[in-house]
Amino acid sequence: MDFEFTQEQNLLGDSLRRYLAKGYSLQDRARAIATPRGFSDDHWTAFADMGVLALNIPEAHGGLATGIGNPLDTLVVMRELGRGLVVEPVWMSAIVCASVIAASGNEGQQAALFPSLADGSAVFALAALEPGGRYDCNHVKTTAKSTGGGYSLQGKKSVVLHGAQAHKLIVSARMSGAPDSDDGIALFVIDRNADGVSVLDYETVDGFRGADVTLKEVVVAADAMLVDASRGNEVLRHAIELAGAALCAEALGIVEALTEATNEYLKTRKQFGVSIGKFQALQHRVADMLVAVEQVRAMAYYAAAKVGGGDGDNGGDGGDGDNGDNGDNGDNGDNGGDGVARTRAIAAARAAVAEASKFVCKNAVQLHGGMGVTDELIISHYVKRLTMLNQTYGDYEHHLARYAELMEA
Repeated sequence: MDFEFTQEQNLLGDSLRRYLAKGYSLQDRARAIATPRGFSDDHWTAFADMGVLALNIPEAHGGLATGIGNPLDTLVVMRELGRGLVVEPVWMSAIVCASVIAASGNEGQQAALFPSLADGSAVFALAALEPGGRYDCNHVKTTAKSTGGGYSLQGKKSVVLHGAQAHKLIVSARMSGAPDSDDGIALFVIDRNADGVSVLDYETVDGFRGADVTLKEVVVAADAMLVDASRGNEVLRHAIELAGAALCAEALGIVEALTEATNEYLKTRKQFGVSIGKFQALQHRVADMLVAVEQVRAMAYYAAAKVGGGDGDNGGDGGDGDNGDNGDNGDNGDNGGDGVARTRAIAAARAAVAEASKFVCKNAVQLHGGMGVTDELIISHYVKRLTMLNQTYGDYEHHLARYAELMEA
């Protein structure tokens, strides 16, 4: 694969890195987390001004995406947001939910929703997981019943990231079929403050926010349905795959920063009159960390290439040149246009990233000694974020089992 980024992508990444290095210190992050919203309004506005929130909005609606999702630009952005340990809900609102709205195919709804998403005046959150379903987004007991020209929603959603801070919730609800059936799932957009919606807010271990959402006879108009029951599962699956590729990119930024910080620490920490970085055994440990970083990089790039476009879209953008890399250019039919192959590729990437990033975390903490687990150093915060990131929409075992299942299909 040719992954030379375009000039525009490099400029975007450099601008984000400079902005975060200048104004997003660990202390700034802590102050943002302590606010009622759990993130900084100033930084959120800055991301909107940079165009970050419009990355996955189609060009027809003033965004930067040429299709459903913008994986390579997203990779560049999420890598820097990972490095900066950004807590603002860019991933959830501007990637996950923007992709769902873009796939809805309803021009009227897109015209109504995208402007507020792009300028940051509204935060969106996806409510897809439910109690007892673990990582299975097909486990949907929440129901949507036709009533008076609209729909009535009833059920519970769990671990809705940024759910209490969102202005709009995209909710999966079952209109037909058994609770674990692939079919019969529709997607609705509702106001978080609508009658019948109650939200239990909590902070996750990495400083982000999650929520449990209860829907009790929430009545919405007919045009609240983003995707009908014939396509809900397909749209939801693709959005979560785009989200998974973005998380791989965020993990890349974190492991790069962890390894750099660890290497710098070994150069400055002295023992027996010399820096401990002079000890060959520790040099070998850092070398192993660098190998793991390259594994994460390879899988993040691979995921971005494979997740591009919907079924039949013939792969991802693939980078600058080599005809867009054409989804790895004939990888035995394993291009992004094959829905099963795409799902398999994302499962493989997320499992590999989880394993390699865990190795980097372990060594970074050990090489920092006791300081590696204190809140005074950024190391522990990176480790917490990676821990949660690798549990989002599936952990290592889940993705490994999914990959094995699809290999046998």
